Amino acid sequence: MMFSKSKINDPAPKEEAAKPAIPAVSEKPVMPSSSPKPKPAASVLSADLHVTGNIKTTGDIQVEGVVEGDIRAHLLTIGETATIKGEVIADDIVVNGRVIGRVRGLKVRLTATAKVEGDIIHKTIAIESGAHFEGSVQRQDDPLSVGAKAKAAPAAEKPAS
Repeated sequence: MMFSKSKINDPAPKEEAAKPAIPAVSEKPVMPSSSPKPKPAASVLSADLHVTGNIKTTGDIQVEGVVEGDIRAHLLTIGETATIKGEVIADDIVVNGRVIGRVRGLKVRLTATAKVEGDIIHKTIAIESGAHFEGSVQRQDDPLSVGAKAKAAPAAEKPAS
């Protein structure tokens, strides 16, 4: 009924318009299923949750509880009530809570409620007024690469030899 007045008044075009619409509708769900958008909702670790161990995902994580271990994710949001004791590695990191350990990310943001005790290795960083930070900040083009860690280790081993 929303096409045009000529189609509304003429029953034959209405049927013809309806028949192609059915295959078009069935084709549309096929297209997204063949190329799905991998954007599921973020996994949430609630405030009453205490995790001991490492967490690794290619998705997004929002932590509100306590994690004793390393976290690797695509987008990591550390809530105001969260405490992370370990290394956090993600493409995008937003710290609202507490991190005790190294932070490695392409884009790192410490909000006004953030408390970080450890080194930050980043490509871009933003630290809001009021954030508590104790450690060093180092900019790298590829802060997520394992090679960055390997570079420091041989340097430490050479003087020991």
